Amino acid sequence: MIYACDDFDLDPARFELRRAGTVVAVEPQVLSLLLLLASNPDRLVSRDEIIEKVWNNRIVSDAAVAARIKSARKALGDDGAQQRLIRTVHGKGFRFVGSVAFQHEPLPAPLAEPTAPAAAQDGKPSIAVLPFRLSGEAGANAFMADALADELIADLARLHWLLVIARGSSFRFRGEDVDCREAGRALGVGYCVTGSLAFGKGGVTISVELVETAGGSVIWAETYADAITRLHEIRREIASSVVAALEIRIQIHEAQRARLQNPEGLSAWSAYHVGLDHMFRFNRADNRQAARMFELAIERAPDFARAHAGLSFTRFQNAFLKYTPERGAEADAAHALAERAVQLDQLDPFCQLNMGRSFWLLGDLAESIEWLDRATAISPNYAQGIYSRAWAKTLAGQADSGESDARLALRLSPLDPLRYAMICTCALSQIMQGNYEEAATLAQRAARSPGAHKHIAVIAAVATHLAGQPGDAAHWLGAARRHDAAMTAGDFLQAFPFAPSAGQERIVQTLAALKL
Repeated sequence: MIYACDDFDLDPARFELRRAGTVVAVEPQVLSLLLLLASNPDRLVSRDEIIEKVWNNRIVSDAAVAARIKSARKALGDDGAQQRLIRTVHGKGFRFVGSVAFQHEPLPAPLAEPTAPAAAQDGKPSIAVLPFRLSGEAGANAFMADALADELIADLARLHWLLVIARGSSFRFRGEDVDCREAGRALGVGYCVTGSLAFGKGGVTISVELVETAGGSVIWAETYADAITRLHEIRREIASSVVAALEIRIQIHEAQRARLQNPEGLSAWSAYHVGLDHMFRFNRADNRQAARMFELAIERAPDFARAHAGLSFTRFQNAFLKYTPERGAEADAAHALAERAVQLDQLDPFCQLNMGRSFWLLGDLAESIEWLDRATAISPNYAQGIYSRAWAKTLAGQADSGESDARLALRLSPLDPLRYAMICTCALSQIMQGNYEEAATLAQRAARSPGAHKHIAVIAAVATHLAGQPGDAAHWLGAARRHDAAMTAGDFLQAFPFAPSAGQERIVQTLAALKL
């Protein structure tokens, strides 16, 4: 993933800033700060989060933060007076306000297409998929304008938390001049999906937009292009990637709206979405805030299954990253909350996901995989469920299958907040299979990514040591220790309960050689 703004490219994999293709000299700490800000253009990044992720929670002065911000602005041709790209929100933090384009650098290897059984459930918020528009000489493929929209309706209906308007109502809005605001008012929905198919010279271009109906603003868009002869092959690929993207984008937008409200006046649903926003920042302070928001949602609606599941997720993080010393108690709490969530809603994949993760913490990988299989059976395009199953399979010794799941998750959700962990799963799989150079490349790409935690740095140290790169191994071991000076090999192996195998033994021996 490369973040492009104006004529600058921020490349996490190569850990460099380029302007018009030429590398710009910049201090590593300043580059880490730029990557953190540019990868979160939709929100404010607090000073506490900057200190945790750039300074690894060391005590630093306001002047030190200000100096790095000044250097970051200078590297981009910005300054404190203009604040054209990096804006200061006094007393709170900083926002990257430049227009960021995401350029994908896909991992190699073909991916299996997901399949999708039918199931439709009511939920919040609400969406309508309108018939796609046609242009050019479609010929016998003209039916695809309705067929693709119909397929999206069926796939979105599998997202248990989303109310999807049936095609009998949404297909009344057909033609070039349809206004999504008008459709939203008529159908009573907060979002519309609209798009077009343009045929010409043996090719087809398919454009998709997610529109917020209250103001008519586009909050997500994507374009796909291929040969007409491959139209049927790519339609499932398009439907899968669109559904995965909308699942993230709608929830981000809901959280942004909820943050504008007074916390005391938040509904259960709004509090839940604010909690999700904090939860996916993956640092100690935001994890605490996420837990408070989920608790508020449960207080407002005691039977709100997803709020219980979200609270389980925060307890998982406490145990996994040792945010609190009582790991056993946190693991038990994560399991109990996930169990309660499933009791309240057995058809919600997020609830099933957290049950699977809780069994991972308890060291029962077979049970973990079974629950994660259920999550992905309910919602086959659920990228986080597929990614979590990838980790569990890899730990259980199913490295090849685990890597296939991780690569599928990356394809379904290329902007996922857990992207670094998906890449690291591929690296861990390569370690287990004995492909150390490939493992080192992937693990370092993951460890350089914004949000990567101490365990990712340890995996990068293991991979580079096995690849015969002692300097890089020392660097990543140091990075892990800067995150947690007291971290031990036992802590790592407790977080990742590997099943006995030659790969597991190799990792244990490497951790000993590294003197973790």
